[in-house]
Amino acid sequence: PFFTLQNVLLGGLVIFATFVTLCNASCYFIPNKVVPGETIKECTDLNGNNHPINSRWRTDNCERCGCGEKRISCCSLVVIPVSYDREKCQKIFKKESCKYTVVEKKDPNKTCDVSGWIL
Repeated sequence: PFFTLQNVLLGGLVIFATFVTLCNASCYFIPNKVVPGETIKECTDLNGNNHPINSRWRTDNCERCGCGEKRISCCSLVVIPVSYDREKCQKIFKKESCKYTVVEKKDPNKTCDVSGWIL
């Protein structure tokens, strides 16, 4: 038969690998300074601001961060257009919304089709 279990599994693996490749979120971690015998109540970010344990916040650099008992974790919120007509169009970043738009170079009021984005 055409649809053997092996072919179905292989096809599923290819699809999964494609999604993993396209979804490589830009994240980083900052370990908390742990003092033996003390309980962590807050995290200190790279700007010196303190955040309570289990809190979440958004940075000015379009990142979503969270404070845990062992570390701060931050990931980019920006999705970047990668598949569009680069000769005819240009991407423009809007920091206030943390989003890119892709518009025509000759007429920035017209949007362009984008077929691929990465995070």
